[in-house]
Amino acid sequence: MTREEEFTGLRPMLFAIAYRILGSVTEAEDAVQETWVRFQTSPTEPRSTKSFLSAVVTRIAIDVLRSARVRRESYVGTWFPEPLVEDPYDDPEHAVELADSVSMASLLLLERLSPLERAVFVLRDVFAFDFREIASAVDRSEDACRQLAVRARRHMEAGRPRFEADRREREELAGRFFDAIREGDVDGLRELLAADVQLVGDGGGKAPQFARSVAGADKVARLLVSMMEWMLAVSGALEPHVVNGQPGAVLRDRDGQVVNVWSVDVLGGRISMIRAVLNPEKLGHVGTPADPWAFLAEVKAETRRRRTR
Repeated sequence: MTREEEFTGLRPMLFAIAYRILGSVTEAEDAVQETWVRFQTSPTEPRSTKSFLSAVVTRIAIDVLRSARVRRESYVGTWFPEPLVEDPYDDPEHAVELADSVSMASLLLLERLSPLERAVFVLRDVFAFDFREIASAVDRSEDACRQLAVRARRHMEAGRPRFEADRREREELAGRFFDAIREGDVDGLRELLAADVQLVGDGGGKAPQFARSVAGADKVARLLVSMMEWMLAVSGALEPHVVNGQPGAVLRDRDGQVVNVWSVDVLGGRISMIRAVLNPEKLGHVGTPADPWAFLAEVKAETRRRRTR
């Protein structure tokens, strides 16, 4: 087997590791590409290609994360990870754990950890690497890695999100949720939302958006129905989709360009959180981003036209 064939086979796992450390599809793809360059030019033949490549992509991701955290401190408004609509890595035996680890809620919780804690947690608790491999990847002793893992696990357990255990029930509820939005059924939608549900947007100062956070079943239900009316008024579409391992949707304009992406948390048989990524700089991997300001202008123009009929 050639190096290129070995790398291609492991690429989905490498991306999955990098994305969970970085919370960015673009940066994860760059980290994987840099890993290939280093592997391709390495004069030595690794004993374990999987361990070697995992270590390289982890080190690259840690370095990128350290600089990214500085940028995120000056980010305008609420910061969310770049939405992941297609996870290339599949492991049927750990499907639930992988889906939960890539959720928006889990990634935001990982943001509280140091880069080293985050990397150790991802390698150990998500991908089940042994501490010898992890020590090599992060350039620390095995004992130090065990301590990092304990600290990271403690932080994660303290705030770990609890999702609906039955995946089928979660998907069925999400289906009813999106149907109610499309049908403009405020009362029906309200029944599906938790009393303290929140709708939060990440525009990064690059897109017009609603208030930083809208809370309460009635307010959120009415806003969602209004937003759908705006989408339909300009021939937009709401496409249900798995986003970061949870129910979600991609919203597109009349030309199929991406307006924003939603990720939905289900807890206790109700929708408890809706996160909307509106920043076009975070949507390019999903499809061609719409111009958010032009889209808003089109919505306003169509709304005025309808009122003057």
